[in-house]
Amino acid sequence: MGGYRGGMSEKLSPRVVAELPRELPVIGSLAELVEFIDRRDGVLLRYSKGPWHDAESGVSRDYEADVDLPGLSATPVTPEPWWPRQPEDWIARRVCKYAELGEEEDRYPWLLTGEVAGWGPDHEPLVVEVRPLVRIGRRALDEAKALYQERFDVGRDST
Repeated sequence: MGGYRGGMSEKLSPRVVAELPRELPVIGSLAELVEFIDRRDGVLLRYSKGPWHDAESGVSRDYEADVDLPGLSATPVTPEPWWPRQPEDWIARRVCKYAELGEEEDRYPWLLTGEVAGWGPDHEPLVVEVRPLVRIGRRALDEAKALYQERFDVGRDST
């Protein structure tokens, strides 16, 4: 993989490769979300105004450094093989870690797959060749938040 050079004059694009339906299908519950993720490899989560907006606006940006990133920032939601707890614990935690991003107007969580083009400043995958999958619905989000609060010591750091 070659290095990324900032300051390029052409507009970068994450290239959405799937035909975009007018609306993404919605996952209605945490149980459905866990089952959906379990049936696929490499599922990523993104909070944004949606794949249509992302395709038009281009790649993610590191505003702190004033640099365009070489893809869309996302977070893995597929549980790691070493994870000893239930898959829904991992998934709920991942959904909740970035939930504040969905609190901005018109932003919501959606799942995708794609090619990882690099890693962002917070060690997040930067995705190109984006394939939108589904949108996470309100009930699924609420159930994920409730489970996360119930099963985790939220805010406590790792050592």
